[in-house]
Amino acid sequence: MLASEGRSGTLPGLLPLMLPTGKFLRLLCIGAGLALSAALVRAQVTSDPALQAIIEQNRQLQEQVKAQQKTIEALNARMEEIRRASERQDRQLQTLQERTDAAAPAERAVPVESSRDHEVRIAGESGLAFFSSGSHGQWPNSEFRVDDTTITVEAPVWQNVYFFTELKLLQREANAANFQFGELYVEFEGLGRPWGQPEALNLRAGSINTPFGEEYLLRGPIENPLISHSLSDIWGPDEGAELYGKLGSWSYVVAVQNGGISQLRDFNSDKTFAARLGWDPLAWLHLSASAMRTGKLATVSPVTNTGDGVSSIWFANAFFRALGPASRTQNFWANLYEADAVAQWSGGRVAAALGQVRFDDSDALVDDARRLRYGYLEAMQSLTEQLYGAARFSAIDAPGGYPLAGQGNPGEFFYRPSLTEELRRFSLGFGYRFWPPLVLKLEYSWEWGRMLNGATRDQENFLGAEIGLKF
Repeated sequence: MLASEGRSGTLPGLLPLMLPTGKFLRLLCIGAGLALSAALVRAQVTSDPALQAIIEQNRQLQEQVKAQQKTIEALNARMEEIRRASERQDRQLQTLQERTDAAAPAERAVPVESSRDHEVRIAGESGLAFFSSGSHGQWPNSEFRVDDTTITVEAPVWQNVYFFTELKLLQREANAANFQFGELYVEFEGLGRPWGQPEALNLRAGSINTPFGEEYLLRGPIENPLISHSLSDIWGPDEGAELYGKLGSWSYVVAVQNGGISQLRDFNSDKTFAARLGWDPLAWLHLSASAMRTGKLATVSPVTNTGDGVSSIWFANAFFRALGPASRTQNFWANLYEADAVAQWSGGRVAAALGQVRFDDSDALVDDARRLRYGYLEAMQSLTEQLYGAARFSAIDAPGGYPLAGQGNPGEFFYRPSLTEELRRFSLGFGYRFWPPLVLKLEYSWEWGRMLNGATRDQENFLGAEIGLKF
């Protein structure tokens, strides 16, 4: 029993008994020497600063390697997330492209290489309105109407070549519910690219808005802050060609057009020339000067019943027409000059224009030469983020008299031989923009004037409400 416990639990104590005495002494000496060597080495390491520094640097390097390994693992995980998100986005884009191609297969064949979208773009604008005027105004019966409804189409043709047209479904100025087209042209952009100035020269050819003044650029139900326009309201599309461009703070437009209202033919070889030079001296200020000659336009012949009759350009809510009777008047013409200024700031703008019209016709018995002066001042200011107020004063002076329709009944003040010497209009309105392409507008306009025979013009005040929308 005792022997068994000694073998299993006290083996070191039995070594002296199991080994001879000499061998035991040698082992004892070797062990003591090894222990002494290890102690000496530890003492030397502890006492040597250089070795201590090396050991410390090694420890720090090991910690840095561990930290870098953790960073690398985190970056790998993040890159994997980005790769998976990119694959999902690529799949979504591919699906969207396939749907677009299936919906419009013809667009894929258009050979266009430009910064514009390679798509046919269709847009529209319209006003849904209620108009009321005095007994001598255009809307004495207080009527609901669809106002200035236009559909536009723009399509790429070739490199930097585009087609544009607008279909006038219903114009405010029209006296019949007939479809008409306004602008319809092909546009060549970037013709100045060979000289390093791509914006310096561009060309339009077709039916183009005559580039005179600034007001015609903001006539639509959305862009126009009011419902009415100024008294002069000079605008109108006509067939011809136009060059335009921009160099630094300067811009220009030059056009040659037929001049008559007919869209089918020209009844006189003389042409309309119009030009506008713009300058932006400051980021908030725009100035321009415009000039135009209608050219000699043919009156309607009482024999052939053909002729221009009236000009293509719109003036005072009507046109230019001859004053002399058709039996002795073959031609009429007008030269126009205008200066414009527009200042803008955050939430508001002010615009002003002053102009002159030099009119004459070929009546040999009566001097029908006229010098008409006109102008307007317009201001718009946001009252809240969505609500704004606007006001405009405009006037026309026509010494000697001229047929000026204004807000009056055209049958009374334009087509009849009654002539107006002066006309004034003050418009005040408010607008609420639900969203940039949707606005509700309210306006009241006071209009007054004097006829050549001394009678006053009244009962032409205008009340309007309109919802303008664009898509």
